[in-house]
Amino acid sequence: MPVTGTKGLLSVVVGNTPESRGGLIAELRRTHPESVVLSVSVQEGLSGRYPVVQRLMSPPGKRLTSPASLGSTGDPVVILRQDLVSLRRAENGVHVILALPEQIDLLPFLVQLWRARLGADSLEDHYEPALVLAGISPDALLTDICCVHRAVQVWGGGDHREPLTPAEISARQVEAADALVIAGSRADDDEREQAAGALLRHLNPRAGVVTLDRVVARRPASGRVLTRAQAPEPMRAQWEARLEPLGSPYASPAPSRDISTVVWRARRPLHPERLADALGEVMCGVLRSRGQLWLASRPDAVVTWRSAGGHLEIREADRWLEADSSPAWQAASPLRRTLACWYWDEQNGERRNEIVFTGTELDLGRITNALDGALLDHAEFSMGREGWLRLRDPLLGEV
Repeated sequence: MPVTGTKGLLSVVVGNTPESRGGLIAELRRTHPESVVLSVSVQEGLSGRYPVVQRLMSPPGKRLTSPASLGSTGDPVVILRQDLVSLRRAENGVHVILALPEQIDLLPFLVQLWRARLGADSLEDHYEPALVLAGISPDALLTDICCVHRAVQVWGGGDHREPLTPAEISARQVEAADALVIAGSRADDDEREQAAGALLRHLNPRAGVVTLDRVVARRPASGRVLTRAQAPEPMRAQWEARLEPLGSPYASPAPSRDISTVVWRARRPLHPERLADALGEVMCGVLRSRGQLWLASRPDAVVTWRSAGGHLEIREADRWLEADSSPAWQAASPLRRTLACWYWDEQNGERRNEIVFTGTELDLGRITNALDGALLDHAEFSMGREGWLRLRDPLLGEV
């Protein structure tokens, strides 16, 4: 059945503390008093497969087909899509502020939420997406980005659950946002606010960074910026592109305060044993790093590198595209195909190493020397893939 009437506007709000998220929502409500807040919490269900999704609507009303104040067990993507469609069908042009908890892995969740499902209403038929907003408490950010001693189960949509450290959750939330609003800092702690702002600009250089005080002081202009609509297809394409294991080339922001970002690149495979030995030198002072490796012991695999705080994860995530792999090329995204053509080498295809490091007092020379020393030398490179497969691999184990 075709959808008629005026599309709604959907603002997504997250926060690294309930207070920072609540402060941002309160300001949005003051700027847009007609808006509806749909607050969500996700808790592990007794069945073990799907969580309990609790929703609370403010102001309360009879806009949903089922009571949103009651918990439902199921896929959060499906439950929230149904809630949002019900709200839009009840009111043309409704502005919904969807307040998501930290237990949501934001970027894959948004991709699943906006992806059209066979036999179900498409969200883009009902809403225009506004910018994704994150309220950031400086104290929580500077604490969580180093916290790796425990794991939290997060939900990414499509039956995707993953245990992540608080450091990884904090970094992903910042990287997924379109606007970062510093809130909840103490009035006498400008230094931590400035340190948090510097870190945010390096973790997500494409996002705007403002303080909640400035948003409040410039309420009309800030309200329009923070809730402006984006075209659904480009936004979903952008979210999917950010989830690609091989990302776009990274432009480092200028160093600020004690925070800097450096990039290491190489077009020769890495020796897995020497790379493992170099990790202590490489990771000194690193708060966040992301990238991909060409590992000699896995010559056909795209190996992703991801760290937050002191936790580093290296895993196989995809396969390198080959010159004659037509089905793989057709299945790849437009971004992946473009990057593959850009980096293509007649002998090695798109294979390459690229890691982006963000941290305190990073030394590009130290990192480069340590990683360059882990690359195969000429004799090792000449062994070819059969010889590489015999290399001991303490990182991913034997093939």
